[in-house]
Amino acid sequence: MGGVNEEAKEEPKLTTDPDLLVDFQGVSFVRDGKTLVGPVDWQVELDERWVVVGPNGAGKTTLIRMAAAQEFPSEGAAFVVGEQLGRADMRDLRATIGLTSSAVALRVPDDEAVRDLVVSAGYAILGRWREEYEEVDYEQALDVLEQVGALHLVDRTWSTLSDGEKKRVLVARAVMTNPELLIMDEPAAGMDLGGREDLMEYLGELALDPDAPAIIMITHHLEEIPYGFTHAMLLDEGEVVAQGLIGDVLTSENVSKAYHQPIEVRRDDGRYFARRARKGKSGAHRA
Repeated sequence: MGGVNEEAKEEPKLTTDPDLLVDFQGVSFVRDGKTLVGPVDWQVELDERWVVVGPNGAGKTTLIRMAAAQEFPSEGAAFVVGEQLGRADMRDLRATIGLTSSAVALRVPDDEAVRDLVVSAGYAILGRWREEYEEVDYEQALDVLEQVGALHLVDRTWSTLSDGEKKRVLVARAVMTNPELLIMDEPAAGMDLGGREDLMEYLGELALDPDAPAIIMITHHLEEIPYGFTHAMLLDEGEVVAQGLIGDVLTSENVSKAYHQPIEVRRDDGRYFARRARKGKSGAHRA
């Protein structure tokens, strides 16, 4: 037994390509004996914008939590921003990642002012507490809030915001730090049509910006994928149905397979739309 442990300790340290923001090598996540996602091999480069799509329970959030350095893989090696999970200072690593998710939203105090919530992101804390910030920090926060269509919320407190307004503020907080990797878990969920389209416009412009960070986004709905996204992964029951260039992945055939029903996918002006195929139409979407 001791010999096995010594041999394991002497295994060469795994490496990754420095141009990869995410490098998952045979990664799986297991809880209570059930594999929630994996095994997955996945690489995200500096200039790529990924969307992860799949039905409820597909493993999307679990995958993204590992990419955000919030969870450790049960099997395989996961590198994020050049550091291997489990062998790096997680606090320093998380400071390089902009994250917006429902888990972050639940941690925000009800009486937190929007301006303080956004500006505090630059100090890697949640909420103002006793910190004093420079005027330049507030100016940057106002610029970011304006970009996501939330400047009018600057003096509001967290508990007075709608779900859609909270989503926009969290996106502003996530990009406030100029992260190396931006991860968004359903950023448009809960928004009305106007709010969603405002956010899609901003995220589309961000995706096309060559100086923007690598982006990973989760969504259930193809209509919530901004233009400018380059790659996609389809998940179903923890397994990868397809991954690669977005046009090759988000096809009627692949989406139908992931959602276990005939889905018709179309693309219009860089945006995607999906609907259940009507009965009596072409059988091209049958499993």
